Amino acid sequence: MPDIRNIVILTGAGISAESGIDTFRDAGGLWEQHRVEDVATPEGFARDPDLVLGFYDMRREALLSKQPNAAHEALAKLDRGWSGELLIVTQNVDDLHERAGAKRVLHMHGELKSALCLSCEMRSPWDAPMSDRPPCPVCQAPSLRPDVVWFGEMPYQMERIYAAIRQADLFVSIGTSGAVYPAAGFVRDARELSVRTLELNLERSEGSHWFHESRQGRAGELVPAWVDEVMAG
Repeated sequence: MPDIRNIVILTGAGISAESGIDTFRDAGGLWEQHRVEDVATPEGFARDPDLVLGFYDMRREALLSKQPNAAHEALAKLDRGWSGELLIVTQNVDDLHERAGAKRVLHMHGELKSALCLSCEMRSPWDAPMSDRPPCPVCQAPSLRPDVVWFGEMPYQMERIYAAIRQADLFVSIGTSGAVYPAAGFVRDARELSVRTLELNLERSEGSHWFHESRQGRAGELVPAWVDEVMAG
């Protein structure tokens, strides 16, 4: 690709689906057999914290058996070899990008393997259950919650993301529905800045018409092919 130096990549549930991680919402409005409103909102946590903490404990444990797939590996290869600016913005809370070897990763929706203390507001790496109300490693209060962004909460590091898009030559969206904002609006921001845009997705997303180019297929096939193409110049 000519004149490409700085790249911003947005990844969504579709890139991890091939690793066996459920996509966010199915046709019945359920997420891993739970109503999204019950397990992914501040109101759901306030109403039934035991349900929410137990749900994320199960997700954290299930993540241990999942492995990065060819799409994660390809982006890690790009991260290692790309001399320009690169930012992988992921909507996913799994750690598969990092386990594949990627370093330049921003988790805009938080991370399963992180805990947020509601008392001191500090974040801590976390692998253990939370449902038994363990103490915060920093302040010792039994006030931990999953460090994930729920509906109604502001995604993390938005200013850093917008700054990267302003400096980008290419914006790539991989495995996203194009339905969840603010991430769904990044392509429009990029287009307004005359940034080249590319979609790699299993099928055309709700925002496909905003992209200069949209390629359909499995992430495990599309992403390695695109990485080879962009690294070849």
